[in-house]
Amino acid sequence: MAARRRRSVHAPGRGEEGQVRIIAGQWRGRKIRFFGAEGLRPTGDRMRETLFNWLQPRIEGSRCLDLFAGSGALGFEAASRGAAAVTLVEYNPAVARQLEAEAERLGAATVTVVQASALQFLDGLSTGVDLIFLDPPFHSELLQLTLDAIDPVTMLRPGGLVYLEYPLRRPPSLPAGMAFVRRKEAGTVGYGLIGIDQAS
Repeated sequence: MAARRRRSVHAPGRGEEGQVRIIAGQWRGRKIRFFGAEGLRPTGDRMRETLFNWLQPRIEGSRCLDLFAGSGALGFEAASRGAAAVTLVEYNPAVARQLEAEAERLGAATVTVVQASALQFLDGLSTGVDLIFLDPPFHSELLQLTLDAIDPVTMLRPGGLVYLEYPLRRPPSLPAGMAFVRRKEAGTVGYGLIGIDQAS
């Protein structure tokens, strides 16, 4: 018997509506609506489930920053599972407005939406966070540029982590003093958590 295939999340075409399901927590099973925009590629259910299994001991009460929020799948999942504060940063104004509408619909009081570029936001970041989510469009150089702008000493709280997704054929260079603590592959995509390199 052929193995059952789990449904994955596919980004809609530009201007079309898509949905992504929250996996667990207070909004378990609720669907987030989003509209297609260039480069928007929601993290699929299986990868999100793996990520939040990794994060389970530390997500409750954490302060999270989603720098390429897009559909909001990562940030809303974190808020649903008990994160104390989640900031969704989105450059596209229309996508940011949709994120605000979804936060209001869910009654997500711990979620803040900021319309800005990731690099602009990091330049003004004055307090450290526990988790940073990085999932920019694969066709851009934004992942490497953003990683280069992250100072783990000032931007991460002790024990803080950065989640990233990247094409396996173009893995990024990690910031000095950081290393993968968890890593996995899904088809042509690599994903994992990086933190302060304890061996350095």
